[in-house]
Amino acid sequence: MVKIGKIELGEFPLLLAPMEDVSDPPFRFVCKKYGADLMYTEFISSEGLIRSAAKSMHKLDIFEYERPIGIQLFGSSIDSMREAGMIADRAEPDLIDINYGCPVKAVACKGAGAALLQDIPKMVEMTSEIVKIATRPVTVKTRLGWDDTTKNIVEVAERLQDIGIAALSVHGRTRKQMYKGEADWTLIAAIKNNPRMKIPVFGNGDADSPEKVKRLKEQFGVDGVMIGRASVGYPWIFNEVKHYLRTGELLAPPTVEDRVEVCRTHLQKSIEWKGEKLGVIEMRRHYSNYFKGLDHFKEFRWKLVTLYEAAEIFGVLDEISAHYAGEVTSI
Repeated sequence: MVKIGKIELGEFPLLLAPMEDVSDPPFRFVCKKYGADLMYTEFISSEGLIRSAAKSMHKLDIFEYERPIGIQLFGSSIDSMREAGMIADRAEPDLIDINYGCPVKAVACKGAGAALLQDIPKMVEMTSEIVKIATRPVTVKTRLGWDDTTKNIVEVAERLQDIGIAALSVHGRTRKQMYKGEADWTLIAAIKNNPRMKIPVFGNGDADSPEKVKRLKEQFGVDGVMIGRASVGYPWIFNEVKHYLRTGELLAPPTVEDRVEVCRTHLQKSIEWKGEKLGVIEMRRHYSNYFKGLDHFKEFRWKLVTLYEAAEIFGVLDEISAHYAGEVTSI
């Protein structure tokens, strides 16, 4: 049984990666329904939280059906991160996660996210301060290093464990790689196989099919796998992986009707959480992923991304279901 503190996650948990502009409550709802064992909020700016910025405060919304769930924070100031940690702690998540892995310029160039991989003493001090103030487990998500010359994650993992983190998730790329090339899980395995390490170690990067997850599990011995981009528009990935690990058989891919049903639920939850206008607009980024691979879909997609009335969009989803009745697609 894998545990983070007292949180029981099963024998080989599948984690939903925190993804900016993706892993909000509506998306988390469908991922939870289809098998995610642990989820995280989108990453939240510490500066935004301590200034009560509306966008940052809204990201603190969590719901009972999502548990266990972690609130993920990022920032460059230790004082701001400590204060944000206290705010996040009061929101009563199951854990608090610190982002030391985001590679995008807007974050890293301000000294946050993966930028802390260039200043390990500061990373350790920042983490220690949040561990001290939190009343629940603190975890970390990071990368192998800033670039090929700084892949010191095995040592970093030990230092973070020593100051009290309860679990570690590692993306198998450096910051310089961004999301290019193949993720390298050998150093993730080195962390897990380090006899000094006692906390759960989760791997992240290219875990995009049941067969791949099974290979990663068996070859690298991690405690669980974090799935990110492969779940976007395809929340079935979690149950498909679990079924394959249990039986060695692949589940049949979802039909178009299945895709429409989940897309409809996602849209409804988006409207409930954000209101109709914003819920409709922000849902537009998901349609291409839900219906990837469908022939002659351009006209339907154009309607989905240009209509503003929820009732009209639900009508288009009905049209898609009828038009492609019985078809199965795979990604």
